Amino acid sequence: MSLWVLDTDHVSLFQRGHPIFTRLINRAKAEEVAVTVVTAEEQLRGQLHIVRRANSADALVSAYAKLRATLDYFRTANLLNFDENAYYCYESLVTQKIRIGTRDLRIAAIVISQNGILLTRNRRDFERVPGLQFEDWTIE
Repeated sequence: MSLWVLDTDHVSLFQRGHPIFTRLINRAKAEEVAVTVVTAEEQLRGQLHIVRRANSADALVSAYAKLRATLDYFRTANLLNFDENAYYCYESLVTQKIRIGTRDLRIAAIVISQNGILLTRNRRDFERVPGLQFEDWTIE
């Protein structure tokens, strides 16, 4: 059994109904698909930023609706924690001076520690992480 872990970008594509990705992800068994708590953090930060910037009734109502949709998504998602194994993997990657963003490195550490395969379009950064398996399901 494979564990397919969605990068933040792939979560956003799924939420927006990207046709190729949605078709492929719907073929996977629910227990084989997960997201990381780091992705939840990134999405929630983004939604809270939109709420804070809302400057009209319509914008505020829309911002809170999107925040609610994000919360609903993560309530039903198979959420992978940043646990001790992920932390030690992350520390090892930091020691190796892998030059990608902190949150991406944390996502990579979680995926590696879970023996998962990351679904991402960010090949440029994630190919720098030794031992990380990844695929892009937005192309056929």
